[in-house]
Amino acid sequence: MAHLTLKDVTKIYDGDVLAVEQADFQIPDESFTVLVGPSGCGKSTILRMIAGLEEITEGDIYIDDERINDIPPKDRDIAMVFQNYALYPHMTVYKNMAFGLKLRKYPKAEIEQRVKAAAEILSISHLLNRKPKHLSGGERQRVAVGRAIVRHPKVFLFDEPLSNLDAKLRVQMRMEISRLHDRLNATIVYVTHDQVEAMTMGDQIVVLNEGKIQQIADPGTLYHKPANQFVGGFIGTPPMNFIKTHIVNNSGAPILEFENFKVELNAHLQSALNTLSGDAVTLGIRPEDIHIGENGKNSVGAQVELVEPLGNHALLYLRTGENNFVAQSDLVDVPQHNTPLTVNFNMDKAHLFHPETGESLTVPTRH
Repeated sequence: MAHLTLKDVTKIYDGDVLAVEQADFQIPDESFTVLVGPSGCGKSTILRMIAGLEEITEGDIYIDDERINDIPPKDRDIAMVFQNYALYPHMTVYKNMAFGLKLRKYPKAEIEQRVKAAAEILSISHLLNRKPKHLSGGERQRVAVGRAIVRHPKVFLFDEPLSNLDAKLRVQMRMEISRLHDRLNATIVYVTHDQVEAMTMGDQIVVLNEGKIQQIADPGTLYHKPANQFVGGFIGTPPMNFIKTHIVNNSGAPILEFENFKVELNAHLQSALNTLSGDAVTLGIRPEDIHIGENGKNSVGAQVELVEPLGNHALLYLRTGENNFVAQSDLVDVPQHNTPLTVNFNMDKAHLFHPETGESLTVPTRH
């Protein structure tokens, strides 16, 4: 396989629409790298620039040590799987998978060997004589993946390949693509807007927003150490809670205050405040770190607005007056709708963010 390097890659459309701004990162050999972010963040544009389907406005892209900016798409040794499958309706599964190899004038025996091997890997050998209209969505997706596998490319590119599948089939296909990565030792670049999909599949995740890279990390780091408020709010279901607070002095030690509640800070959070010039800071805390309990040093009184049971736990949608936030509860402790409740914030798991820039004060480096 191969590794990719993007060096200050920028894409501008129509002279003034900035789609990607100075994307600078590496995709290691045999890694499963996911580009994730909301619609319009630039993730598919980056993928298309790697494939050669979009021109690069500025910067360079390398496969291994070869600059590929000016190499035509067909010569980049890249295979791409699209969201809409792009199968030829008049061709059988076999012919769809073999088509690219025939264009490249591979010997007939080698084409047959590659197609049958890919079909076996994807468990679609029994479908080779069918046409796409006789296949389910999941089967069509496997054929599209198989068409890429037979190429034996240096890099696989997946552009939201599971978007057209139902929820149950998406989960199944995630597992199959992950197994495929392990089996082929492939270098995969995968685009999705679904953060659950990204966290499940990627060993390296690139989070984008408005054309800019927000953070590059493994799933655990993104969840537990978000570089900024956007990452904390985008990664995680439900997302991290954010509460605007003020810093007040309590016998020489800073504490946070919002409405009529006060929460104490450990030494790590206290030191994070040293970079602030004002007295405002945004507190970030995940739902599982807000616990139902009696009054304590970091207790907050709230009103239960909605209870959402989710099997082995429930989500509690709470309001304090000016603030809404979500807590997670075991089903045995679920309160009723529209009842008062006391919760405790686990401040050892809390995050602090700059009130204006949204940058984390508790995670020192950006990427």
